[in-house]
Amino acid sequence: MICEAKSLKLIKIYLYICERYNEELKYHCQRFTNNNEPKLTDQEIITIYLFAVNEEQRCKIKQIHLFAKDYLGSWFAKLGSYAAFNNRINRLSTVFSKLGSSLISEFKPDDCSLEMSLLDSMPIVTCSGKRKALVAN
Repeated sequence: MICEAKSLKLIKIYLYICERYNEELKYHCQRFTNNNEPKLTDQEIITIYLFAVNEEQRCKIKQIHLFAKDYLGSWFAKLGSYAAFNNRINRLSTVFSKLGSSLISEFKPDDCSLEMSLLDSMPIVTCSGKRKALVAN
């Protein structure tokens, strides 16, 4: 079970995803099979993924599925197996691409320039301190 503050964030993410899904995302993941109305909806899959990545910093699909199974089981009772979850995530790749681009454009700060980007560099360690550097001085 998750705390009340996280529960409210989960609900907020779900409502936002449902709104975006009904407006435009559903056109990027249409099913033309007999299983066009699965027990666990695309909106729920997207919500689980975004919540686990954002709130719990879980980046691997296996970790996200385990978290959802352990802590979000009462919210998403029809979660299913890891293989099914992984398959659904992979089938929603175009939806995540479209969602990402719309999130960037929708929540872009006013002073953000699309013509210019800034990349922060970080030194790369080529060898440990006890060995002589062979790649770079």
